[in-house]
Amino acid sequence: MLNIVLFGPPGAGKGTQSEKLIKKYKIDHISTGDLFRKHLGEGTELGKLAQKFMDEGRLVPDEVVIGMVDAKINATQEANGFIFDGFPRTVAQAKALDTLLEAKGMAISGMISLEVPEEELRKRIKERG
Repeated sequence: MLNIVLFGPPGAGKGTQSEKLIKKYKIDHISTGDLFRKHLGEGTELGKLAQKFMDEGRLVPDEVVIGMVDAKINATQEANGFIFDGFPRTVAQAKALDTLLEAKGMAISGMISLEVPEEELRKRIKERG
């Protein structure tokens, strides 16, 4: 099983590179942004809990984010692995992800950091907007 953490700033190409890795290795994509939209849109318990924190102007706790990641992994057990796109973002999330994967007999296979000059990032972001 191949589990990759892909991180970098907005505009670095995480989405583009994720697509290539997904296609080549036939792994599933886990993006916390996508997970938030899914859970909020479907009104799941995790989505309702996340919404409560957001309505209060607070950050969604790591436990809720990890719960969403766990639910995604459980829903796609036939996957050859996962690419974690922009996640984990904190040391606490990284530790929680390691614990979660270990409990499932899995581990992170590698990490890829996308580094792009700041001027190029600005250009890409402007082109998006």
